[in-house]
Amino acid sequence: MKELGYLLPHETSDLIKEIKKEKGKNAARNLAIFEIAIYAGLRASEISLIRIGDYDPQRKQIFCKRLKHSCSNTLRIIDDQVLQALDLWYKCRIRQSYETDALFISNKGYPISRKQLDVLTKKYCRNTSIPADKHHFHVLKHTRAVQLADLGVNVQDIQWWLGHKKIENTLIYMQFTTAQQDRLYRYLLAQEEGEYFENQTANQKNKCDI
Repeated sequence: MKELGYLLPHETSDLIKEIKKEKGKNAARNLAIFEIAIYAGLRASEISLIRIGDYDPQRKQIFCKRLKHSCSNTLRIIDDQVLQALDLWYKCRIRQSYETDALFISNKGYPISRKQLDVLTKKYCRNTSIPADKHHFHVLKHTRAVQLADLGVNVQDIQWWLGHKKIENTLIYMQFTTAQQDRLYRYLLAQEEGEYFENQTANQKNKCDI
């Protein structure tokens, strides 16, 4: 089985709790970054591409520009926790005056970099029980993929959500969840039980006809 780093549910919860402890000037920005990265399954480089206008607080949706030959998409945000974090940072950001219109910026006013996001990830993860090999930002994209698979979401829908052009890239995550397998087995069991019931009914009818 291919090794793939992703956060378990309790690890994801611990990470968000740790980020919420932040009290500095970047607290709102950092929480919004990690919340939307997990929700949308975004790479670090894709976070830096989000513009202020890509987030529509009225429609509660965000445009995600995907890289590495992936398909860009617009996602509705139905998670209140994610919405609250984004709204808070959005209100702060639109009051700031910088040359860039990037939604997430560094202290120097540039789009936040992949290196900075990895530094933040390591900073927060160090104070949790999350294993060291998961202390990098890209683990968040993997985490979202496995979350959706665990919820039993159709593989084609996961492909669209993550912006994968090739479904083979999405199928990688199916080996890390039993939800899809459980659904398959329930279907097969239901089919077998249905056939058994039909056979029993047919046998009873045949006996009556004798």
